[in-house]
Amino acid sequence: MKEYSFGGILADDMGLGKTIQSIVLLLKEKSQKKAYTNLIVAPTSVVFNWIDEINKFAPSFSVLNHTGIAREREDSSVFEKYDVVITSYGLLLRDFELLRNFQFHYIILDESQKIKNPNSKTGRVVRKLNADYRLCLTGTPIENNLTELWSQMAFLNPGLLGSFKKFNDTFVKVIQKEEDQSSIRLLKQTIYPFLLRRTKDVVAKDLPEKTETIHYCEMEKDQEKVYNFWKNSIRAEILKEIEEKGIKKSGFKVLEGLLRLRQICNHPVLVNNDYNKKSVKFEEFKMMLNKVVAEGHKVLVFSQFVKMLKIMQTYLGKEEIQYELLTGSTRKREEHVKNFKENDDIKVFLISLKAGGFGLNLTEADYVFHYDPWWNPAVETQATDRTHRIGQNKNVFVYKFITKNSIEEKILYLQEKKQKMVKEIISTESSLLKNLTKEDISGLFE
Repeated sequence: MKEYSFGGILADDMGLGKTIQSIVLLLKEKSQKKAYTNLIVAPTSVVFNWIDEINKFAPSFSVLNHTGIAREREDSSVFEKYDVVITSYGLLLRDFELLRNFQFHYIILDESQKIKNPNSKTGRVVRKLNADYRLCLTGTPIENNLTELWSQMAFLNPGLLGSFKKFNDTFVKVIQKEEDQSSIRLLKQTIYPFLLRRTKDVVAKDLPEKTETIHYCEMEKDQEKVYNFWKNSIRAEILKEIEEKGIKKSGFKVLEGLLRLRQICNHPVLVNNDYNKKSVKFEEFKMMLNKVVAEGHKVLVFSQFVKMLKIMQTYLGKEEIQYELLTGSTRKREEHVKNFKENDDIKVFLISLKAGGFGLNLTEADYVFHYDPWWNPAVETQATDRTHRIGQNKNVFVYKFITKNSIEEKILYLQEKKQKMVKEIISTESSLLKNLTKEDISGLFE
C-alpha cells in the first residue's frame, strides 16, 4: 500500500498488539535515516499508553506529548524536532490550524471509530490534515452502520468509495435494508486490500497463553479536583498522627485515607453520592467492555468495592447486556456460576475480589478486567487464574485499569520498590503498613 500511497485499516481483535505493530512500522520508517515526523491521534485516555509503549519498544524515538495547557499553539515548526507527535481527538479540533500547517509522514488514528460520523466536525477536520501516509487502528471498523466505514476510508483513500451520497445509494441502502449479496461481495472486494483483520482464533498459535496489560486512565478536571481535595485534606492529618503516635498506631487513619483515594480513582460517587460528573476510568472501562462483548468474548470483571460493582450493574442493565453478579452477600452462588458458564448470552461476570477471587473455575471467559489494583499482586493473579487454568483452550487477555498520577500508580511503584515485601509479606493491607516508612506514606499522599 505504501508504494502506491494508499492508506489502510489495521482491524485486529482487541489484545493482538495493534499499538506495537504500529510502533514497529514507524521504527522501520526511521531506519531509512530520513527525518520524519509522525502524528498519532488517540482518545485522551490512551495517550499515556502510547507514550509508555513507545518508551518501552522504541526508546530511540523522540516523542512530543501534544496535550495539556503548556502545549505549542502557534508554531508548528517545533514538530520537526520529534519523531512522533501524540495528541487527542479533542485537541485535534482545537489545534486544527496548527496541525494542518505541518506535513506529517504518517498520521495514525487510534480507535478510528471516533471519526465514524462523516458529518461530525472531527470526521471533516481529520480529512484535511496533510500526510504522506495514513493508517487507522480499530478493533471495530463498523460498530453500527456502513457509513462508519466510508468515513474512515474517506480519510485513508479519498474517493475510493465514491461520494457519501453514491456510497449510500450503492451500498448502504441495498445492504442494510435488502441484504443484497452482490453488493456485499462488491464492497468486500473493494475494501479487501485496505483492511487487515485477524482474530485471536487465527493467530492464537503465535500468542502467549496469557497477555497482561496495564491500561492507564487520566482523570479529567472535575474528578481530579475531588481527588486533590481529599488528598490534601487528609495528608497533613495523617502525617501529624504518625509523628505523634507512630506508624503502627496510625494504621487505621492511613488505611482510611488510602481507601478514600482509591475509591475516587474508581468513581468519585463512591465518596460523594451527589457527584454527577464522569469518572474517566469508568468511561474507559465501558468502552473496552463494549468492544469485548461485541466481539463475542466472555469477561470477568473484578473490583474490591461492591458499590462499584453495583454501578457497573446499573450500566449493564441500561445497555441490556446480560451479566451475573457475585459478592459476599450472593446466595446460591453455584447457580450464578453455572448460569455464566452455560448461557452463551451472558458475557459479563461482575465479581467481588474477596468473594470470588478463588475457588471458581470459569474457563469460559477469555478476558479479565481488574478494575482496581490490589496491594498484593498474588491476589490478582489468583483471581485471573479463575479462567487461566487447566481446561482453558483460549488465550487469556488481562487488563489492569490504573488511574494516572494517583495513589494507584504509586501502589504499582511501591510494589516494584518493595518486591520482597510484595512476594513474602503482604497478605492484607494491614501487613503492608509494617513495611512502610514515613517517607513511603508521605509519598502516597503527594
